[in-house]
Amino acid sequence: MHTSTHTVLHDPDGLIEAGLPLDREPYESLVKAVLAWTGEDTLTTRDLEQIALQLTGHARALAADVRRRADRLPKDSGPKALADLILKEAQGRLSTTMEGTVHCVQNRARLVRALYERLDRLEAAAATWGV
Repeated sequence: MHTSTHTVLHDPDGLIEAGLPLDREPYESLVKAVLAWTGEDTLTTRDLEQIALQLTGHARALAADVRRRADRLPKDSGPKALADLILKEAQGRLSTTMEGTVHCVQNRARLVRALYERLDRLEAAAATWGV
């Protein structure tokens, strides 16, 4: 007898995720706080690892959103080309091993900031191109 109440969704193109807005404000606040750190804070390695994990997960979701929006633009557009460069850099940064250090967390925060900046520019470009 099968009594599961769970439904498994197969969404290889991320269409379900594409319809969900990112929760931007808390992550922008986190990025601002992380980038304001100037010295050795009292955070433990485990705390730093958790912050890096949060920023990494958000950066991955944000990069997917940037990719979807960039793909709507014409192939020869400048904003799409710049988005491709940022996404290539993001892929490289996200492939590095996470560490429980201030340096690692700040690098992840810079990546999130750069992805949001690109996302904003893509939204403006989409309005210009009418897509």
